Parts: sequence; structure tokens; C-alpha cells
Amino acid sequence: MNPYFSHVKRNFGFGCMRLPMVDGEVDCEEFSRMVDAFLDAGFNYFDTAHGYLDGKSETAIRQCLTSRYPRDRYSLTDKLSSNHFSKQEDIRPLFMSQLAACGVDYFDFYLMHAQDARNFRQYKKCKAYETALQFKEEGLIRHFGISFHDKAEVLDQILTEYPQIEVVQLQFNYVDFDDAGVQSGRCYEVCRKHGKPVIVMEPVKGGSLVTLPEAAQKIFDDLHGGSNASYAIRFAASFEGIMMVLSGMGNMEMMNDNISYMKDFKPLSEEERAAVDKVCQIFRSQDLISCTACRYCMERCPQNIPIPALFACMNAKKQFNNFISDIYYQKHTEGCGKASDCLECGKCEKGCPQHLPIRSLLKDVAKEFEHV
Repeated sequence: MNPYFSHVKRNFGFGCMRLPMVDGEVDCEEFSRMVDAFLDAGFNYFDTAHGYLDGKSETAIRQCLTSRYPRDRYSLTDKLSSNHFSKQEDIRPLFMSQLAACGVDYFDFYLMHAQDARNFRQYKKCKAYETALQFKEEGLIRHFGISFHDKAEVLDQILTEYPQIEVVQLQFNYVDFDDAGVQSGRCYEVCRKHGKPVIVMEPVKGGSLVTLPEAAQKIFDDLHGGSNASYAIRFAASFEGIMMVLSGMGNMEMMNDNISYMKDFKPLSEEERAAVDKVCQIFRSQDLISCTACRYCMERCPQNIPIPALFACMNAKKQFNNFISDIYYQKHTEGCGKASDCLECGKCEKGCPQHLPIRSLLKDVAKEFEHV
């Protein structure tokens, strides 16, 4: 690890976009148990953003982490998201509200959130990078960085224009590494070229690398080793220059599993790496929708279409071809919009980190489940 970030312990972080929930609220009792287990295992890095869980992630962190432990026990990352400001004057009040929501006086890392070519123009217009760097001068943040979802050449442009960036958060997993759209591998190489440590997000691709097709599952079962998540997370952590691998954990079972192989981390062996390559080939042959269920699209949808859930139904239908997917489609659209209700306004696509053609995909979903 870069000694510059010596306050960050080990290379495994708690991503707080997907927390344990009960009736639409964070299960703070379970979350507190998970926080305790995470810190007791020697880890200390937590990652959130203002929009995660409609603002409930930040306040849950205050209730379950920052009000229960001294400030030197944990490192906390928050982000500046584009849909929460429209001019430079909005940024400081928003930032101060984030500190208050999390119950801290400073953030260890503050990231410009979900940067791409379009967002970058907005951030530059509003002098967001300069404002965040001012926060650093004032001691309100320790380190300044970005999270990123776009092509490698855009990342190269941003890192060239703002060499003050200290760290880059990338979507990075074995399926997306050579993907022409996500370009995880190429973006990683840009970070290496600029000497920027990498924080990995989506190492299990929103859970898609946990529940595997039967043929892929057999490959990992034959290793007689760890869980499906373990191969995905250890794949990401095995690369040089990886400062941190985040995992979004929704219950104690996930937490204990992650700790079991990250506490005494070992890179993938040659046999395990070969198995991962075979699993990756199986995924690519299925032509699945590469949605990570981040739900950014739903924040913008005027028809309240549960887009990630409907894409999950479509993927399950492709994988297993049974009637269960049809039942779940009906469940997910009760009281919500159906795929055929799409107005084709395109707002969802503007918020999609995966750059998916959501409008076109919803038409495919409607044909499959609604026979339109």
C-alpha cells in the first residue's frame, strides 16, 4: 500500500451502498454487528455517498459507526454527486451537510462521484475540483480523488488536467476487465501510468458473480476452495497498485465470508486464475445485461420503473429459462411501472455508470414478459 495512506488498514473496504434493510430502513442492529466484526478483524475503511439508500447510508454510518467508535478507529470516504448540485455555491453547504449526516469533522477521502465525459464538464463548470481541493487545504478532507465510469481516454484526460487527484475508484472485476464498454483493464493501466492507487468498486459486479450459471459454478466447485465471491474479490486484490477492494455486504454471513479470505489475503493461484478465465468466457457467451443494480437510473425515471429488478428477471430468464422469472416480473411491477411504460425520455441512460442502452433493453424486456 502507498505509505501516504498509512491510516488505511489492509486492502479490504466496507462499501455502504447495499446495507442490511428491514421495511425500507437500514437494519442498524445488524449493521452495527457487521461494523464491529469488520473493525475487530483489523479493517477500517468505509465508503458511502450522499445518494446511497436515499441518504440513509450516511445517517446509518453516524448511528452505527461514528457515534460508537473514536475517530482514529476508521477511515471514511464520501462523494460529491452531480445530481445534488447545479452551481459552485451549492457545493459547500452540501459538503457540510454530509459531514453532519455522517457525524464527523472531516472525511479521509472525498471523491468526485461517477466521473465521465459529460459529468466532468459539469464539475469543471462549477469548479467542483477546485472547491474540493480547498476543503483539503482547510483540513476538511485528507485526500482528494474521483470515482470513474467511462472510457480510458477520458480518465487519461482527467488525470492529466488534475494531477492533484490522489486516488481513483474504478469498477474492476474479472468479467469487466476486458469488456469493451467498461474497459476496466485499460482504465487500470491509465491509473498505473499516472501513478494513482486504485480503489476497486463492484468486484462481484453487484452480486452477478455470486450466483453463477451451472457450468460456471462447476468450475469453481472443482477447485474445492472458497466462495464465488472470494474468487472475484481476490482477483481484484491480486493486481499491483490496488489500494482497496470494496465489498457491499448486506448481512453478517457475507461479512464473515469476506473476512475469512481477506484477513490473511493470498493472491489467486495459477489454477484459480485459469478457472476465473473459464468462468468469464461462460458469462460472455450468455449475452446478459451487465446491470450492477446501483439504482441510479431509478432516481431519474418519471415512470417509477424498477429497471434493475426487471433486468435481473431478463437475465434469469436467459440463464435458467423457467417460469419463475415471469412470476418475479409480475411481483416487481406491482405498484410500479412496467417495461412497456417507458417514455423513452433517456433520463435513465444519463445516470447509468455502465452506459447501457436502457430504453432499447426495456423494449426487449417488454417483449419477453409482456408479449408486446
